[in-house]
Amino acid sequence: MPDLSWMQWALLVLVAAGAAGVLAYILIFNRLVERRNRVRNAFAQIDVQLKRRHDLVPNLVSTAKRYLQHEAATLEAVTRARGQAAGAAEALRQHPSAEPAARALMQAERVLDGALGRLMMVTEAYPELKADEVMRSLAEELTSTENRIGFARQAYNDEVMVHNDTAGQFPALIVAALSGFPQLPMLESTQDDSERAAPRVAFAD
Repeated sequence: MPDLSWMQWALLVLVAAGAAGVLAYILIFNRLVERRNRVRNAFAQIDVQLKRRHDLVPNLVSTAKRYLQHEAATLEAVTRARGQAAGAAEALRQHPSAEPAARALMQAERVLDGALGRLMMVTEAYPELKADEVMRSLAEELTSTENRIGFARQAYNDEVMVHNDTAGQFPALIVAALSGFPQLPMLESTQDDSERAAPRVAFAD
């Protein structure tokens, strides 16, 4: 092995350190990409259920309208809340890392929950509507969708927590800052309970 001057040794050390740094950066970057993709996949599962919910609401309103001629304000409130929730979901879909968009979606879903809850309370006073097979089927389907949203939201939040922990630890936080991996917002329950409860859309016999 040839004798090397101290400058040559220093250069070799710098090259080796640089190569190790580049390798570490690549490994961390790839891990952050993997975590971000897992978050996106988890959000896609929520998005599917939210779309399903928003698509069910017009059918629910249309069916109820045949019996609730004197409850136009209640039906309009549900329709308006559904439109706002669908718009908020689209905004978060376009900007999944934007915390204001996540807060706006949860607020819009709370309003929709409230509007649906009031509709179901009104429905209790109309026996013919309660007995309508289409209405019962839609209500059951909506309740099932609400439950799936709750599970999907929890899975999403779990993935977000892992992503944020990964991106917030040294040295990954340096790579995250340089490569555009921001902390991602969690989606809070639209109910006050720790577990998201579905609105009361099931009818008593």
